[in-house]
Amino acid sequence: MHAYVIGNVAVDETVRVDQWPTAGASIFGGHGSTDIGGKGANQAVVMARSGLPTTLIAPVGEGFRARSIAERLAAEPLECRLVRLAGRATDFSIIFTRPDGENAIVTTTDAAQNLAPEDALPALGQARPGDLAVLQGNLSGETTRALLGEARRRGMVTAFNPSPLRPCFGELWPLVDIAFLNAGEALALTGASGEAAAAALHARGVRDVVLTLGADGALLSRGGVAVRVAAISANAVDTTGAGDTFMGAALASAALRGTRLDELALVHAARASALTVSRKGTLGAFPSIGEMSAILAQA
Repeated sequence: MHAYVIGNVAVDETVRVDQWPTAGASIFGGHGSTDIGGKGANQAVVMARSGLPTTLIAPVGEGFRARSIAERLAAEPLECRLVRLAGRATDFSIIFTRPDGENAIVTTTDAAQNLAPEDALPALGQARPGDLAVLQGNLSGETTRALLGEARRRGMVTAFNPSPLRPCFGELWPLVDIAFLNAGEALALTGASGEAAAAALHARGVRDVVLTLGADGALLSRGGVAVRVAAISANAVDTTGAGDTFMGAALASAALRGTRLDELALVHAARASALTVSRKGTLGAFPSIGEMSAILAQA
């Protein structure tokens, strides 16, 4: 199985603050880290470090940030196809992180929003039935719909993380096999929580639903049967990328074992996420190839 992750990539600038900035206020902060992030890149890197053959397709604009992204991703064990968009700025994120590890993120989307279907669809040209197509919410609704539709036509397994939320997502569920959502996203999209939210998504065509519930762990719903997995205790210093780590590790665990998502996949994902939140940064905080190998070897 090969994973094709189509999504955004960004340069992440982390700023340490004691409190969130409010309107009209100036506050002091400290430089945390400069790293590569973006939900598409995050998930692709975790899957690739897990040993799953992975291709990342992501748009970039012009300037030094595009060069930094290309250089950084060249060191990862994945195939990276950066789509360069003339006249656009490469996306970047400003991440405010508090001492308790909680964060607030502002991300630009000039490149992600302007990736046209005709620029993205050729990336699936070599995909085979059973391969994974993994998408998130950063691309335009038109491009996301086109990619999910093409993946479905090719017999691929589609995995979708509807973040950031968009009004058009309600129309996409018939094209989605696997959905990963946090509690807030599930409530916003279905008006329900927990197993009721999963049931609502099943009714709209989603095969497998994973709800991440923070300190309460995660829930996997398959065909109306729900399994809960506890969170792994961790000293959280930075929660950036925790959800992306969870999704990437869960998908890789199941794919490498040739099975649908199961309880073990979520256990592996929880262990990987616990490592990520215990470190500062984005790609630099994700489990290494060796760490992912050790996690996936655990029963």
